[in-house]
Amino acid sequence: MQVNWKGEIWEKDAPFLHVPVQQSFCLQMGQGLWRVARNQQLQQEGYSEPGYLTREQSRRMAASSIAGTNHRKQVQGGIDIYHLLKARKSKEQEGFINLEMLPPELSFTILSYLNATDLCLASCVWQDLANDELLWQGLCKSTWGHCSIYNKNPPLGFSFRKLYMQLDEGSLTFNANPDEGVNYFMSKGILDDSPKEIAKFIFCTRTLNWKKLRIYLDERRDVLDDLVTLHNFRNQFLPNALREFFRHIHAPEERGEYLETLITKFSHRFCACNPDLMRELGLSPDAVYVLCYSLILLSIDLTSPHVKNKMSKREFIRNTRRAAQNISEDFVGHLYDNIYLIGHVAA
Repeated sequence: MQVNWKGEIWEKDAPFLHVPVQQSFCLQMGQGLWRVARNQQLQQEGYSEPGYLTREQSRRMAASSIAGTNHRKQVQGGIDIYHLLKARKSKEQEGFINLEMLPPELSFTILSYLNATDLCLASCVWQDLANDELLWQGLCKSTWGHCSIYNKNPPLGFSFRKLYMQLDEGSLTFNANPDEGVNYFMSKGILDDSPKEIAKFIFCTRTLNWKKLRIYLDERRDVLDDLVTLHNFRNQFLPNALREFFRHIHAPEERGEYLETLITKFSHRFCACNPDLMRELGLSPDAVYVLCYSLILLSIDLTSPHVKNKMSKREFIRNTRRAAQNISEDFVGHLYDNIYLIGHVAA
């Protein structure tokens, strides 16, 4: 045998071929012989050929493992870890935590995100928490922002949960028949028989049907007057203020006397909220009235799919300044841009 420059051992016994043998070859052979001897020894001691334990030895090892586990339990002071893990797993399978175990302020905060239906369901589990008056008071005031009863001393046996049910019943009645709905609120002492109180209730409530509300306001002009005065259009651009106005008081579907009344009342209210701007631009309530009509017609022209030839900015400026000559061209151009970019004022 000889060693080459790589440290490999060459065997020259083969007549035609020199076979390189790595230096680790001897180590691998030794490990193989050791494994064969070890397997024979294990078989003699009772292990099977695949290397698995016999039944008897499996029982012995299991018994020793149990004994070691019991010993560890005794060392830890007798704490049953198995039962602790089982109890923890059962709590995780429940899917929710017990709110009664939390601090009261945290429990109320969690329940405050529920609506009335979910809060009633929660009261089946956490009766004391879900029936708390603060939660139902928040639900009442978040849905019906103003009621006359809020500012009165509560009568004997008063409950905000009961009040919520009455408010919901009255709103459903109003959406079927506005007059009967208002009479229901008055009969329960929720609203006072005053146009201002009714206007505040309508202004702060979003659950009333706008079609029924439009019919009611058309009949009760005194309530409409108080409802208009509740709007604050200070420092608002005219088209944006008109959108806010029609968001609370929906415009009729057709032109008529009621629409003219709404625009007239809006014009006077807008001028009253912006006296400095009116003096600066030289506008009067009549001029604002003309601009409002122009904005409504422009909104229909630009948003209607039936109008093929849309009004251009130059045409809008020319037509508007014919009706109101004191208005500057730049101001009218800004009105057109607002409708073109944002959309209809009475949508």
